[in-house]
Amino acid sequence: MAVFLGVDGGGTKTAFVLLDDDGRELGAVEGASAYHLEHGLPHVRQVLVEGVAAVTAAAGTTADAITYAFIAIPTYGEASHEVAVLDELPAQALGHDRYRCGNDMIAGWAGSLADADGINVVAGTGSLTYGERAGASSRVGGWGELFGDEGSGYWIGLEALFAFARMSDGRLPRTSLHDRVREAVGVETDLDMIDVVLTRWGRSRGRIASLSRLVVEAAQDDDAAATRIVERAVDHLVELVEATKRNLGFGADEPVPVSYSGGVFRAELVRSGFERALRARSDRYDVRSPRFPSDIGAALHAAKLAGQPLGEAALARLSAGRTV
Repeated sequence: MAVFLGVDGGGTKTAFVLLDDDGRELGAVEGASAYHLEHGLPHVRQVLVEGVAAVTAAAGTTADAITYAFIAIPTYGEASHEVAVLDELPAQALGHDRYRCGNDMIAGWAGSLADADGINVVAGTGSLTYGERAGASSRVGGWGELFGDEGSGYWIGLEALFAFARMSDGRLPRTSLHDRVREAVGVETDLDMIDVVLTRWGRSRGRIASLSRLVVEAAQDDDAAATRIVERAVDHLVELVEATKRNLGFGADEPVPVSYSGGVFRAELVRSGFERALRARSDRYDVRSPRFPSDIGAALHAAKLAGQPLGEAALARLSAGRTV
């Protein structure tokens, strides 16, 4: 029996899962954040050591019995000088070299599309796409909040703040979005928004991204300003997919499987708008709901890297036990 380990490192938690080649989940645990830019490399190494020990214990096996592992690490590959150091992190936890590290976008793609060719678009706090086709891969977006991440939760939240300021000045007609933002942030006067966002929040990406929910709620109530923001966000996400499609060389008549992940897509308004906008570009887009979560995706990718990808029968068995 082959055993595959998937590790989905994240900013708030790290998920570990063991699968066998028949699509049975042998064990799953969660550990602390694996975001090394915030917590440091020794912390991430310890998270991996503890997580591998816990998931193998839960499965009644050992790290040496793992056929192959894929460890998804946030920001992996975004600073070339760090790659070699990050590649060494799992060695102590596993006690062997049957593993590969990669960016967490790969785990999201592999989960959403069951590690098959196609494109996955991520819209959480940030935004990007990752796709594979015939052995080629392409990443588009994910440039960060300073000069990228269009269509993300952070981008939507920031647009809400831009709209709030303009409405306060009279540069935009005031809509319900102004009052929703003011109430959510909890300011006494409009100008207090500067102090709260820049000083008390410290320009927090997460707090600004949290405003995206009220933008969607306002758009659902036909608020004109909020609707424009959501429509522009959808257009940005479609542009990411279109660029990935070109980079991968999909032909004009070739079906293009597309899936999605991230908190922004939890809103039906965004999902339906995205699907409509994408299909308006081409009827060859095959938009699919995510099939598996990212930790399962990491394990499926480990199986493929080992040259033992799970077949459809195993995937169907896995689907019966675990979904997004």
